[in-house]
Amino acid sequence: MDENIKIEEVDAVSAPPRARVSDVEEAPARAERTRDYLDGFLAEKPQGVAAGQPGGAVYDGIIEALKDIFDPEIPVNIYDLGLIYGVEVSEEGHAAVTMTLTTPHCPVAESMPTEVELRVGSVPGVGTVDVNLVWDPPWDPMKMSDEARLELGML
Repeated sequence: MDENIKIEEVDAVSAPPRARVSDVEEAPARAERTRDYLDGFLAEKPQGVAAGQPGGAVYDGIIEALKDIFDPEIPVNIYDLGLIYGVEVSEEGHAAVTMTLTTPHCPVAESMPTEVELRVGSVPGVGTVDVNLVWDPPWDPMKMSDEARLELGML
């Protein structure tokens, strides 16, 4: 056995003293908090964002309109499904939506771009709408949002 190690046996260990309210000196009264420093911060939109930029009223309205359009074969909206590749809005209110479909042989290939044009055109602040239907890059399930994957049982 090593001679540097000493073993000491004890019968009991006394508990440390408990803090009591009466032991604390009277603290000075705090000034009443009149306003939370985060009041309204989280709800406020970024300053200086143009209406057609992400975070702007027109852009956000277009995204909400796109989320109201559902693929007839899949119970998920086309935005969360990943069919919308881009949304651009000019200062004059011209909206350009770049989108695809799940397959070129999709049964709504003729009607879906028209529905997108009508829904986006109904957003306040949008004047004209161009819908660009593209096939490159092709759509794949990896473009779906996590919400869409959860809805379809893929998560």
